[in-house]
Amino acid sequence: MSFTFVATTLGMLIIGYTPARAEQPSIDGELKTWHKVTLTTDGPQATETDSSPNPFTDYRMTVNFQHESGTPRYQVPGYFAADGNAGQTSAKSGNQWRAHLSPDKPGKWTYRISFVQGNQAAVDDSAMVEAVTPVDGITGSFNIAPSDKTGRDFRGRGRLAYVGKHYLQFAGSGDYFLKAGPDAPETFLAYQDFDDTTANKKNVPLKTWKAHVQDWNEGDPTWKNGKGKGMIGAVNYIADKGCNVISFLPYNAGGDGDNVWPFGDRDDQRHYDCSKLDQWQIVFDHAQSKGVYLHFKMQETEMDDNVPTSLNKGDLGPERKLYCRELVARFGHELALNWNLGEENTQTPKQQRDMAQYLKDIDPYDHHIVIHTFPNQQDKVYSQLIGDQSVLTGASLQNGWNQAHARTLQWVSESAKAGRPWVCANDEQGPASFGVPADPGYEGKDGKGGEKGKQYDLHDIRKQTLWGTLMAGGAGVEYYFGYKLPQNDLVCEDFRSRDQSWDYCRIALEFFNENDVPFWEMKNMDRLLENDSDSKVAYCFAKPGTIYLAYLGNGGQAKLDLTKDNQAYQVSWFNPRTGGKRQEGSVTQVKGGTVVSLGKSPENDGQDWLVVLRK
Repeated sequence: MSFTFVATTLGMLIIGYTPARAEQPSIDGELKTWHKVTLTTDGPQATETDSSPNPFTDYRMTVNFQHESGTPRYQVPGYFAADGNAGQTSAKSGNQWRAHLSPDKPGKWTYRISFVQGNQAAVDDSAMVEAVTPVDGITGSFNIAPSDKTGRDFRGRGRLAYVGKHYLQFAGSGDYFLKAGPDAPETFLAYQDFDDTTANKKNVPLKTWKAHVQDWNEGDPTWKNGKGKGMIGAVNYIADKGCNVISFLPYNAGGDGDNVWPFGDRDDQRHYDCSKLDQWQIVFDHAQSKGVYLHFKMQETEMDDNVPTSLNKGDLGPERKLYCRELVARFGHELALNWNLGEENTQTPKQQRDMAQYLKDIDPYDHHIVIHTFPNQQDKVYSQLIGDQSVLTGASLQNGWNQAHARTLQWVSESAKAGRPWVCANDEQGPASFGVPADPGYEGKDGKGGEKGKQYDLHDIRKQTLWGTLMAGGAGVEYYFGYKLPQNDLVCEDFRSRDQSWDYCRIALEFFNENDVPFWEMKNMDRLLENDSDSKVAYCFAKPGTIYLAYLGNGGQAKLDLTKDNQAYQVSWFNPRTGGKRQEGSVTQVKGGTVVSLGKSPENDGQDWLVVLRK
């Protein structure tokens, strides 16, 4: 409103008012396809801690973005942004309200703002609301040009989407995606440079990410006069190693770490920390520019039950809805991510289905939704969630390091049979105490882990976890660091502790991405492969008539049953330890119609090799 005042001896007398004219929102960012476009508008003045009205629960801002052709159209949830620059100023008050779009078409886009107020308006569609004038109903337009990004930057490839297959696909380039990188530390966001971030447990200090300050580059983002270099450097390191995913808990109050939450106060689930979340967004935006996928593990298992820090005891109540809405509003524009319902999730099937459906309903971009649970609970949990009526699109698997192949293959196969193929990844490796060991020699350790006489090392991880997952039709791996080893799952702040394992991951990803391997059309066919090695680590992944991959974990002689395939194939060998070009073995060609011998490897016969048969 605008008011007319008349001066009197008693002060100012209001004698009338007229509706204020709405200021046009600002449209910021690089106005190009797949880039973040930010709409910011003046709205009600508020403070993070306000209770009536609460800026997080009692206002509902939604922006309808639409391409001039009519499609696509996105209903994007907005959020309270304090002064509009809280990541740099630490402001807790202001009148700025914001929504993000990652447009997928060049051309003219229009927008229309819906802005209403009412008790619980943000989390209750049936709430009694009234329009917030003059913001409600504002319209406008802007023009989007094609992206100019190339290489690893996701903005040159488009949004990752579930397309009814076992792999996600980039909507821009059409490429399919395989991931590899760290699952640890789950406390990735417990970083001393983030506002209002505190350590609640003496044995789980906040991170400095000091080891990765050296990986920060001039021109990379920071906040508040140079903060954030260690974490930005950690993201750079993962990308520079050729890996492409990081994993984290946005909320772990009451869990193992008890040092990460999006709220202004640990125990106040209805008021969010604008500056902290802006700083998270700086890191996430940078990760996407470096080609690093974001794995949101939305809660920890300790928070599933009836504890003070749980969200509505696992039910889809107002706090859980608000949590989902805030994450989607602030980070849903990112191009490559998944919403994981929770680490070692123990909600009931109904609670899981309700939360997944709510995420699908409010996320305009329809991101990948997965679930993680205990290894011995998978049969019980997943069997009730697979099927063509499920909105979940994948499984985040936790299994023993030597069970990755069998369990990944199980859920790839069972989800397909149920009518909705899941994207399945091996995201945590047992035993819990050791996970993926550190490199030999790191901090004086030998790089081995084991319990009760069960010994394994990073080479076993390469063979049975990494290649075991990929050859089962899995979409990739994330490595868990255990809780007894150097740089473990809670206190890790040096990814170089697993430097050699990242090299093995890079080599695997490069093989699939640089050798024109149509992995999204291939299936596991272990039954066709016979290996004379004592090891049972022998896998076959194939598209009959086009390509066969035979992974021999300990080398040796192998035969492949091609009795139902009459094609002729060239035979070459790929070294999963060193990468590089494929090499010739003792057999260079085979003709189908029979069981064929693959011959001897080029060298190091007792080591692991991948035999490639290509039409």
